[in-house]
Amino acid sequence: MGRHAIKTPPHHGTWQSFLDTWLEADRIDVFESAWNWDHFYPLAPPYDGPNLEGWTMLAALAQATSRLRIGAMVNGMHHRHPAVTANMAATVDIIADGRLELGLGAGWNEMESSAYGIELGTLTQRFDRFDEGVAIIRSLLDNTLTSFSGEYFTVTDAWCEPKPVQAKLPLVIGGKGRTRTLRTVARWADQWDMTFPDTPAEWSELDDVLRGHCDRVGRDQAEITRSVHLAFGEDDDPALLADRADDFFDAGVDLVVWSMRGPIRPDRLAPLASVLR
Repeated sequence: MGRHAIKTPPHHGTWQSFLDTWLEADRIDVFESAWNWDHFYPLAPPYDGPNLEGWTMLAALAQATSRLRIGAMVNGMHHRHPAVTANMAATVDIIADGRLELGLGAGWNEMESSAYGIELGTLTQRFDRFDEGVAIIRSLLDNTLTSFSGEYFTVTDAWCEPKPVQAKLPLVIGGKGRTRTLRTVARWADQWDMTFPDTPAEWSELDDVLRGHCDRVGRDQAEITRSVHLAFGEDDDPALLADRADDFFDAGVDLVVWSMRGPIRPDRLAPLASVLR
């Protein structure tokens, strides 16, 4: 049986609406995890509308909930130094009593990056920086001391204390890049997420690419959870959504992340959960 999660994009809504929706999801055992994102601008117009910051939300939602696994899908590596990300992740995992999943991505949003003066760089630069950052984060979370010297980041005899509650805090890497992203997934990820594939066949093609990368780096591909984002609109028929999810589960997807479009309201969850059961 497939697994299910919700995502509440933290734009165009109020804190109370997000909190109420996560509290409701925490009561519905069909949903195993809940997600927000790591952006500073909305990703749908109006782009100058409200967008709550993801990490501070997660810290509050970690304390408000008790069962759901939680995370941001995904954190842009260029938004903060990876050593800072590692410390933030360890702290939120402690607040959540071991329920955090750390989403990571290379970054892509030129609008917010340029406006805030955060250098995004070329695709090659983004993925070179991403590879360095993932290696640093994994080491800081797992090891007593970390030293790393790269083109983008340098840490010297660095530590991250206290450690997360989880012995190995899961890394979730999102993206569709056949050459760089999926190679990094094969090396480091505990979960790979693909956003909004049109068809199971489109997902399966990239999954085959991932399996090839796993073979080349000596990784057991079965160690990596596969998830996809599917849209959950206000007027969508829950039964049709369940059928769409089943098609992806049949293709080999483990987890569907239902990304809510339209108003974020807790009463939207129960009708979907009733058919997903």
